[in-house]
Amino acid sequence: MSTLLQVENLTRHYGEKVLFENISFTINQYQKVALIAGNGAGKTSLLSIINGLEPSDGGSVTLFNQASMAYLKQEPELNNRLTVFDEVYATSNDILKTIHDYEEALESPQKNLLSKAMERMDAINGWDYENRIKQILTRLSLNNLHQGVSSLSGGQKKRLALAKTLITEPDFLILDEPTNHLDIDMIEWLEEYLTRNQVTLLMVTHDRYFLNRVCDEILEMENGRIFRHKGNYEYFLEKSQERKDNETQETEKARNILRTEAEWMRRMPKARTTKSKARIDSFYELKEKAANKSWEKNMTLSMEGERVGKKILEMHDVSFGWGDLKILDHFVYIFKRREKIGIIGRNGSGKSTFLDIVTSGIRPQKGTVETGGTIKFGHYRQDGIVFDEQTRVIDVVKSIADVIQLSNGDKVSAAHFLNYFMFPYPMHQQFVYKLSGGEKRRLYLVTVLMQNPNFLILDEPTNDLDILTLNILEDYLASFQGCVLVVTHDRFFLDKIVDHLFVFEGNAVIRDFPGNYSQYRENMDLRKRQAALARSGAIKEAASSSAVNKPKKPGLSYKEKVEFESLENEIREMEEEKNHLETALASGSLSQQELMEKSQRYSELLSGIDSKTERWMELSEKNVI
Repeated sequence: MSTLLQVENLTRHYGEKVLFENISFTINQYQKVALIAGNGAGKTSLLSIINGLEPSDGGSVTLFNQASMAYLKQEPELNNRLTVFDEVYATSNDILKTIHDYEEALESPQKNLLSKAMERMDAINGWDYENRIKQILTRLSLNNLHQGVSSLSGGQKKRLALAKTLITEPDFLILDEPTNHLDIDMIEWLEEYLTRNQVTLLMVTHDRYFLNRVCDEILEMENGRIFRHKGNYEYFLEKSQERKDNETQETEKARNILRTEAEWMRRMPKARTTKSKARIDSFYELKEKAANKSWEKNMTLSMEGERVGKKILEMHDVSFGWGDLKILDHFVYIFKRREKIGIIGRNGSGKSTFLDIVTSGIRPQKGTVETGGTIKFGHYRQDGIVFDEQTRVIDVVKSIADVIQLSNGDKVSAAHFLNYFMFPYPMHQQFVYKLSGGEKRRLYLVTVLMQNPNFLILDEPTNDLDILTLNILEDYLASFQGCVLVVTHDRFFLDKIVDHLFVFEGNAVIRDFPGNYSQYRENMDLRKRQAALARSGAIKEAASSSAVNKPKKPGLSYKEKVEFESLENEIREMEEEKNHLETALASGSLSQQELMEKSQRYSELLSGIDSKTERWMELSEKNVI
């Protein structure tokens, strides 16, 4: 495969901070690459430089083959004066302009405009393109195209920007946190879309399942350097840990040698021979290596929390709605000690409203919410960041507490607590305005947790937090002794943390499912298969009961029977090949050429399995009549 992007010796500083220095990497055509780094490490800056939107302090970025590029920013830039329809088609792309004119002509009273527009659509073969656009808009729940962009919520704007990015069908797609503000159904659709399409992809995401299923290579950016991992997220975890273990051993070795060398330096030999000068240079190299520190600590913070009494939280016959939208209808639930409940459902189904009702931020229209006298809520909100930008990081947390009590009786300082959540000591004196968006979210999380709540309410905590922070938060929640109620679309987070789910299905229907997300998904898939079998059985029963009174309809022809049997074998063989490919792609042992070839074949298999399955189902229905 040909090289599409080449980054050479790229450097970027932010004030005195070095984001990255002399980093180099290439991305080949049809590769799907994820970029992983901590908040504030420069991920967004790197993407902006590649797109020509931000200058570098050195190095070069080269895009080959005149490839087209589309970039989804974390914070989309949209024209608030336009409607959703006009914003979608606001582009210099001739095909999109033609489709825009056709859609407008459909609603115009002038029939001659429609006939001319249809002629142009025929000329460019734009009908399939139009269908793909409508599919993308529908799957991202952008159904009201006449709505003004200015009236959209933040999540709707992010989905509109994503739709615009995908619709252009570029050669090279760059996505910065594409799963933020998407519900799980949308995320799983986007997974499938990116896997099937032959597009070169560079992506920043914290969604580990999404990353694992879409990407075939990971770039890890740490301490201003780039480390490449050919394989999926599981392979990255293994190799990244190996590297960090080796670095730890090297650091300890350097510190031991440094003690000896420091003694020699103190004696400071007068003779400045070539050999002694080399030894002095080596001393300073050792000193730098020995000072290497990692933010990741081999420790667990188990917060003491307020004492929990017998009564936690009880919701009796609670009803609430916004106009015609029902959120709760005679909802009843009694929370128990140490429960960890995940809330999932489509955007707009009332998940955040439910959290506000639980915490008495909103009063129910009917029913009661009774909170135990010992309950102390910690509420992490989607829009909860309110900091004085001119305040130092350490002063933000010290305004809450100087010392935090742990469950084992130990106490930790505010500074130590910050360090645990990846704010190393030199950052404590920084002003808030210098923090990245993700670092501000992490600081906000720290301020919620350090108040020692015994009932945590987390509304989309995984948005804008990096993977390292999510791992720390997950470890914290695993040892948390209170209740947790969390709204999130992060399936990995749900599988790791929650005991059961509240599934918001819309119109005040809430399913209480005992288990994590993967178990719920498996259960739903099983129910769908059972429903399909039931429908098939009903068809057979109806056909059998009416066979006496009605003339027999023709079943499969001989040719169709042969095709039907052949399809069963073909689908089974393709599934087996797909399983083998998944194992190979995750192994990390493939060459670059093999990786590209197998990724392409994997996409072809997914498409082929779906089309053959649809034909098999069509023939199977005909076969039972």
